[in-house]
Amino acid sequence: MDSQLGLKKIIEKGLLNSELELERASIMYRRLRLFVKDHPEFIEQKKMLQDIIMAYEDKHWVKAEITTQQVEENDLAELIAERENKFTMHRKQLITSKLKEKKLTQKQLGMILGHTSETYMSELINGIESFTLNDLTTIHKLLNISMQDLEFKSLDRFNIS
Repeated sequence: MDSQLGLKKIIEKGLLNSELELERASIMYRRLRLFVKDHPEFIEQKKMLQDIIMAYEDKHWVKAEITTQQVEENDLAELIAERENKFTMHRKQLITSKLKEKKLTQKQLGMILGHTSETYMSELINGIESFTLNDLTTIHKLLNISMQDLEFKSLDRFNIS
């Protein structure tokens, strides 16, 4: 779970430390561009994330100094981040369809999970923030979705830095 940094953790940290974090942040930024249309209160976080991404790229992607190893690391990081993104979108579809099936709303699910923020459940389902293992266990039991479909098995073992 910890491998997938949420927006708040990235902003708190204020920087990215690897190509994989860059790719994850880039995907999150794309999600945020859509998310802010319905939640304009996230415009500032979107800007902060953009600045963090740009700072990483300015530091690590100086055109005259790009190495073959750097390109290979980026390609692998992009592959991992895209797999995570596909997984997240599939999980979103499963959760929303099971909620409809059981005639529950995201807000009601949020209340069951103990989340009080109006938008937090949407952030979780859209992959802007990461579910806790406790959240996923409750969703598994409540909506009868397998843990394999809820918890992404990280590919961080490739040790991308």
